[in-house]
Amino acid sequence: MDHKKVAETVIEAVGRDNLVAAAHCATRLRLVLKDDSKVNMKMLDSDPDIKGTFKTNGQFQIIIGPGDVNNVYDELIKMTGLSELSTDDLKQVAQKDQKFNPVMAFIKLLSDIFVPIIPALVAGGLLMALNNFLTSPRLFGAKSVVQMAPNVKGLSKIIQVMSAAPFIFMPILVGMSAAKRFGANQFLGATIGMIMTTPALGGAGKFWDIFGLHVSQTNYQYQVIPVLVAVWLLAFLEKRFHKWLPSAVDFTFTPLLSIMITGFLTFTIIGPVFKGVSDAITAAIVWLYNTTGAFGMGIFGLSYSAIVTTGLHQSFPAVETQLLAEYARGRGSGDFIFVTACMANVAQGAATFAIYFLTKNEKVKGLASSSGVSALLGITEPALFGVNLKYKFPFFCALIGAGVGAAFAGLMHVTAAALGSAGFLGFLSMVPKSIPMWALSVAISFIVAFVLTFVYGKRHFKEDVVEESGTVESAGDQVAQQEKAEQIIKEDKELHDEVIAAPVSGKAESLKDVKDPVFSTEAMGKGAAMVPSEGTIYSPVTGEITVAYETKHAYGIKSDEGAEVLIHIGIDTVNMKGEGFTSDVTQGQHVEKGEKLGTVDLDAVKKAGYDTTVMTVITNTASYANVQRIDGVDKKHGDDLIAVTKR
Repeated sequence: MDHKKVAETVIEAVGRDNLVAAAHCATRLRLVLKDDSKVNMKMLDSDPDIKGTFKTNGQFQIIIGPGDVNNVYDELIKMTGLSELSTDDLKQVAQKDQKFNPVMAFIKLLSDIFVPIIPALVAGGLLMALNNFLTSPRLFGAKSVVQMAPNVKGLSKIIQVMSAAPFIFMPILVGMSAAKRFGANQFLGATIGMIMTTPALGGAGKFWDIFGLHVSQTNYQYQVIPVLVAVWLLAFLEKRFHKWLPSAVDFTFTPLLSIMITGFLTFTIIGPVFKGVSDAITAAIVWLYNTTGAFGMGIFGLSYSAIVTTGLHQSFPAVETQLLAEYARGRGSGDFIFVTACMANVAQGAATFAIYFLTKNEKVKGLASSSGVSALLGITEPALFGVNLKYKFPFFCALIGAGVGAAFAGLMHVTAAALGSAGFLGFLSMVPKSIPMWALSVAISFIVAFVLTFVYGKRHFKEDVVEESGTVESAGDQVAQQEKAEQIIKEDKELHDEVIAAPVSGKAESLKDVKDPVFSTEAMGKGAAMVPSEGTIYSPVTGEITVAYETKHAYGIKSDEGAEVLIHIGIDTVNMKGEGFTSDVTQGQHVEKGEKLGTVDLDAVKKAGYDTTVMTVITNTASYANVQRIDGVDKKHGDDLIAVTKR
């Protein structure tokens, strides 16, 4: 790679005067720009050394690759005269000129609280759906499975108990998560949730007589808003008591006073008031759904992906938890927001696949195929920002497809009993009787979005999409290249394989499941991911250390066989600046397969709020005929992880 030339391309494409600040991590340039709309995207996309671009958190990020990104960054700094910044410094610069938006701040607050507890709700909801399969009549016959096979009745009862627990004791889950977000002790937050759901409460019809004041013994099972307010008060009091009380008594009296005051105010004021607010909000949402029906669902589907681009969808789990809680109590019809999300995600995936068939640009094809699959499985950001919004018309065609599919789902009263993967796998979360009509609704969304995108693209955007790369090879050129490729294969029939080992012990998963578009879209190359069970990192190959970052969160190794391997420990862990990491190797050092590279304190990474997933990527994937993850979930370091095949 000509690092100077790439830097020149970046500067020309974004505009020298448009650059505010620049930093880099292990794989990408991170830029803060005055105006993102001035970026010449075609120039960046046409450079073979630039693997992709995207915008997040006020930063315009350009994917270069490990090792090379350092040199490109150095050249960019020399040419522009900008000061060198860390990623933390750049984040502050990016946020400096952004005005405080109270709506977005509130949405982020809700997201921070509810996203961590979604797995528990997904588990409970899916168990609830499974129990519905067992107890609902006319699914597999005139009678239910339990009636036809009484010996499974006990299993059904156990599943029912397990499925109800996360919703009954939701205040405990919310209390822990909210306490962490508000800066309080998580276990005190859980305690407030326990107090609000303890079986010792007599119910709304029972009262405590406290100096003539009648306090209701309402049980706040299934509730969300009251516990949020209660834990906010808890955090406020705890911080004040830590500040006011001498250290000698702080440990004992801060928890005592915080819990006692919060508990009393919860049962006298917070609980009654905000339970009413919660019930009113839920009733209003259900009324809106029942009143507007198919029309309302259609409008929601038409706008859902647009809402996703703003980040406002992060507030939906707070609403969905209430809908699911009502369903778990035997009231309400279920979650219609999740149904709409399925339609929208599938439609965006369909539009992306239409671009795959329209374009002849191999780079766009690769991105469209991987991001399209990701969207069908519920992760739409790569498809939205990498393909559909880039060309604009696929995005709007997908909105129409989602609107039509959601309207049909509303007409058929399709609802979900759980959260889950909002895509082709969404049927697992549906109310059993809704599954057939859900499948038909999804098919409608996919077909409408794909056909509209393909037809419109063929007729109106031939130059921009079909001939995206600038020049299209003639049929004769393509035949000649094919004959040449066949001749090379004929002359070298022997295939050479190399196996890349697991650098850590843990659970292996697809790289496409990683919550970072740089890796999930395979822009850096193909490979595998692992959720580590221990913190020692080992070399997956015998070769030379080409990259050893000061932050110790990533390594680059070129194997003696030629594979260029990137080991990236965690997501965005560059921000930890090496804290919690150790390294035993240096750049240029030759290492043996299985040799220790360094360590990571997994608890420290989790405590800092980062994902611990370890990505192993073959960054020179294009040099191989095939790069494939080897089957198996539970792996120890040194086990076979990735097979690469070259001619």
